[in-house]
Amino acid sequence: MRQLSVIDFFCGAGGFSEGFRQQGFEIILGIDCWDPAIKTFNHNFNLNCTPKNILEYENSTEEIDKLPDTDIIIGSPPCVSFSSSNKSGKADKTIGVRLTEVFLRIIAVKKNQPNSKLRAWFMENVSNSVNYLNDYYTFKDLNLSKWARKHKINPNKKALVLKNRQIINSADFGSPQIRSRVISGELVKKRKLVIPAKTHKPFEEEGNLPSYITLKQIKRALTKPNSIKSNKIITDPLYNSIKIKAFELSDHFYDTGLYKCEWKQSNFLKTNHPYMGKMAFPENENKPSRTITATKIGTSREAIIYKSEFNRNGNGEYRTPTIREAASLMGFPITYQFFGSEGVKCKLVGNSVCPLVSRAFAKQVRKDLGLKVIKSPKVVLNPKLNGIENLNSYSVKRFNNPPRRNSGSRFRRHLFKDGNITVTFSNYDIKKNGGAASKWLTSVQYGNGDGFPTFNYPDTFYTKIEPILRKFKKGDQFVEFINNGFSEKVAKSQKLQEMYELQRSAGRFLEPTELMEELSKEIEKLNLFDLFIQNEETIFKQKSSVPLKQIFALYAINRISFLVNN
Repeated sequence: MRQLSVIDFFCGAGGFSEGFRQQGFEIILGIDCWDPAIKTFNHNFNLNCTPKNILEYENSTEEIDKLPDTDIIIGSPPCVSFSSSNKSGKADKTIGVRLTEVFLRIIAVKKNQPNSKLRAWFMENVSNSVNYLNDYYTFKDLNLSKWARKHKINPNKKALVLKNRQIINSADFGSPQIRSRVISGELVKKRKLVIPAKTHKPFEEEGNLPSYITLKQIKRALTKPNSIKSNKIITDPLYNSIKIKAFELSDHFYDTGLYKCEWKQSNFLKTNHPYMGKMAFPENENKPSRTITATKIGTSREAIIYKSEFNRNGNGEYRTPTIREAASLMGFPITYQFFGSEGVKCKLVGNSVCPLVSRAFAKQVRKDLGLKVIKSPKVVLNPKLNGIENLNSYSVKRFNNPPRRNSGSRFRRHLFKDGNITVTFSNYDIKKNGGAASKWLTSVQYGNGDGFPTFNYPDTFYTKIEPILRKFKKGDQFVEFINNGFSEKVAKSQKLQEMYELQRSAGRFLEPTELMEELSKEIEKLNLFDLFIQNEETIFKQKSSVPLKQIFALYAINRISFLVNN
């Protein structure tokens, strides 16, 4: 039988196509409007595609007719507007819906045209997309009423059904990454989506399947990024047939170390976020990786951060994944190449469909068509390095250009979460959620969720707390610590904001994140495990009792607010 053909819409770097190629399908066309994506796609599939905007098919069935008729249509519409992490899930979904419906419009024509050869189609997107797409689309819904009538089809007839879509985890199919995505589609002959059997299982589950592949397994196989240039043979951690010399491994031997101010911010957001749960810092390497993202950033809660192989403290002590590590965690063979700068390659990799997930669906298609399943995946054995911008430098990063925050950046930091409350120091009113102001505030948040009640305290409130604090063991000691030595490290408002934006302390003054870190350590050293029972004096509204260390935190932060503002 001839080789089955595939066209890939929103092809990006080609992860969706790579999985089908590994099962013997012929990739004949990739469509994407982004030049680095098309260059990457062409390089890896030996094609000559040109950038093209899918919206050109929105109002023209003639343009759709010009597309080659293929056995398989696959596509992954851009997910950024659907993603729950994009602006906390509040981004405009209009463009995501529009692009998706154009893609479905193309499928509807190719599936229902006379003498259609389409055997299957698949669409991948973020899980949140199910809330914005229909369970089914009629020809009329897809702006195909005229086309339907021309082909003697009722425009109100269902053209495509998405209802039987399913959310899958890439780790279940051998990807060393936890990545939940929704798959829609159809085996045309069966008129439904068939989900392939899982190939891997969680560690705690019993059964004969192999357990999830861990982050540690990938990192060890790829060798350390700070290794010297060598002829050592590296075996692909996911494709045993691929064995290349270490110097042929692209985009891996370079320094991705983070500035101290970067990884410290990520550490705080992961381990002490105002209203979200605790995460590991650095990553737990005995599990699959968390979801690879499309942005190279080391300051966010979502950032993937490793302990650096370089023996450093502070700047460069932690790092982000190399592009090659990220690509392997996605499931790409180590011979697969990417075009562009590090940031561009990060976007190409992070926006891809996991090839191992795609391969599982390709294998299922072969089974359902009665074709022989290809047990040993067809992969490129030798890297084609000509023309790519290889990131390998085999050099150590110099940390001589620390990042600056934008002018007027907001600051918010609490010492710890305990008793379902946080005591916070900020340069803006959290209740009003406005921009940074000249006045710094002390506040308490009741509850650990976004939008929970917030109460602000006047700058002189510490004078009410101090006599109460002195009644407790270690209270006098802590008051003396704050007022004799520590208070001298507190700058005035303008200076404090300036240091925060520069992300470094100046002379005897500590920038605000370091002020909060020193306070937190000092209070934790006091081993305050008792509760403070509020009787006559109400320090925390809506509470009958609070952890004693929160009283210490409130005193210290309010004393700082007074010193900063007065």
